[in-house]
Amino acid sequence: MIPLELTASVPAEGMFTWGWTMIAAPALGALLLLVLGRLTDRWGHYLATLMPIWSFAIASTLFVGLLTRPGDQRVVSAPLYEWISAGPWTASFGLRIDPLSILFALLVTGVGSLIHIYSIGYMAHDPNRRRFFAYLNLFITAMLILVLADNYLLLFMGWEGVGLSSYLLIGFWQERPSAAKAATKAFVMNRVGDVGMSIALILMIALFGSTSYDVVNAGAPQMTTPIATLLGILLLVGACAKSAQVPLQAWLLDAMEGPTPVSALIHAATMVTAGVYLVVRSGSIYAMSEAASTVVVIVGTVTLLAGAWIGSAKDDIKKVLAGSTMSQIGYMMLAAGIGPAGYVFAIFHLLTHGFFKANMFLGAGSIMHGMNDDVNMRHYGGLARAMRITFITFAMGYLAIIGFPFFAGFYSKDHIIEAAFEHNVIIGILALVGAGVTGFYMTRLMMMTFFGEKRWRADQHPHESPAVMWVPLVILAAMSVFGGFEFNNWIGRFLAPAVNGVPEVPGLFHFSPIAVITLLVVAAGVALGWWLYRGDIPDEAPQNVSVVTRIGRNDLYQDTINAAAFTNTGNGVVTGVVAVDDHAIDAVANGTGTAFAGVGQLFKRVQTGYVRSYALTMVAGSVLIAVVLILGRLA
Repeated sequence: MIPLELTASVPAEGMFTWGWTMIAAPALGALLLLVLGRLTDRWGHYLATLMPIWSFAIASTLFVGLLTRPGDQRVVSAPLYEWISAGPWTASFGLRIDPLSILFALLVTGVGSLIHIYSIGYMAHDPNRRRFFAYLNLFITAMLILVLADNYLLLFMGWEGVGLSSYLLIGFWQERPSAAKAATKAFVMNRVGDVGMSIALILMIALFGSTSYDVVNAGAPQMTTPIATLLGILLLVGACAKSAQVPLQAWLLDAMEGPTPVSALIHAATMVTAGVYLVVRSGSIYAMSEAASTVVVIVGTVTLLAGAWIGSAKDDIKKVLAGSTMSQIGYMMLAAGIGPAGYVFAIFHLLTHGFFKANMFLGAGSIMHGMNDDVNMRHYGGLARAMRITFITFAMGYLAIIGFPFFAGFYSKDHIIEAAFEHNVIIGILALVGAGVTGFYMTRLMMMTFFGEKRWRADQHPHESPAVMWVPLVILAAMSVFGGFEFNNWIGRFLAPAVNGVPEVPGLFHFSPIAVITLLVVAAGVALGWWLYRGDIPDEAPQNVSVVTRIGRNDLYQDTINAAAFTNTGNGVVTGVVAVDDHAIDAVANGTGTAFAGVGQLFKRVQTGYVRSYALTMVAGSVLIAVVLILGRLA
């Protein structure tokens, strides 16, 4: 394996010393809304919306500042204070402002600000709107800590904050049993990933004496291959849970129980992107283990197909988009697993995906707003005329995700497919199949939602959303169209100091044979979706469906597998864990206590409370000491 030669960090100065305010602003907003409570009901949502806008302004300023610096000065370290000190080991609360972190900060704060604005209209009549906005601010704060941290331990703090925020927001309507259950499920499954992250942090401290990125990057080339593989897989376990990758993806579709702006924030700008960030940020570790990198590629490939499969079978518009997120994050993981040749493509697609996925999730929320919160696409139809702005903006996201020429996804996703073919032909073919299936299920969604005959229920009177909701849609639609075109020519060079080994990104009008084949495969998927859903669509889902459709409707039976393997009593895994807990862990703990209790009982017998007994013991002890001394002299 060839070690990565990453650019060393330089101290912060000037505008870069203001980086901490990106985190402080939304943190302050969350604190004020939660502490002041009902006093902020009338204006709290406006304050909360201003906070990420401030963070976006600071991020934009720092982005411009990085652009004006030479490449070897674009990794800036801004330590704030010493966070933990234990003997020779210390951990700082410091920021790392480099091309990778600043692009994430722009995505989190930019898209996050639009979601806040949209939520002013979407949550207008919710009695707990103030609490909702406080949680949104908390989510933004945690994600910014995660991406701006200068060490893995501080990253883990943000990582846990993201998990807490998602729990609070997915279960925001906790009076619904399904929402409470979905929040708990997301929280517990992410704790499984956190076990991998925690062990990885412990291993880093044991290996390098630090969790600092600079120290880990410098020490990574000295790792043996088995250790590098172990560390890479432990980090991947955490990434799989946070980014809903197989086999820890089962929480993602249930997370649709939260308000739709939460779904947009989780899927486009925060939680599920964190795993991709972790893998790319840990490039120096994966560079030392081909096996760990291969596992990342396999996980990404399997997930991109699994997500597309689920998206093709669902009738719930939000769950179709959730399956789509699984699939698109799978593409990013695939690219990240390829190594330096794929890092820039993974981040490129992550950014464009943030635009078109936020656009479509918020578009789905606009549809729900006009359809009395119904999410069943079989009850839609003909909405293109009733909700023109929502239709046009959603269509821009649709064209971007399927990779229509010159839209955002055409540049970012097609680059990944080409890189996959260069890495391994089988992986490339599977990525190509995923693109075709994406064309199918997204066309299915468009046909069932916006075209055909009206299938509206009596209580549904579709209408366009207010301007506070559709203006963010227009902005995101514009980025879905132009984002790839804007980023394509410079993102590779810009990211180079943070990820190194970046290949030359193909030009704007690049059409390789693989690109042409990809377009043909996508066109076939679109044509199939149009053909199958061009006519009348039943109001209810047919029960007599193929096995493939049934498996997709049941989320590939992942919940059933998890229950059988890990939660149902009586199976081998659960029985074994309980046996170890009862007869090994408890035996050691209880046995230690019993042993000390026995020793205590022995000593209790000499504590009689009688002075004569103590005097006799003292005399006996003195005689014993005298005998030992006399025998010692005689010897």
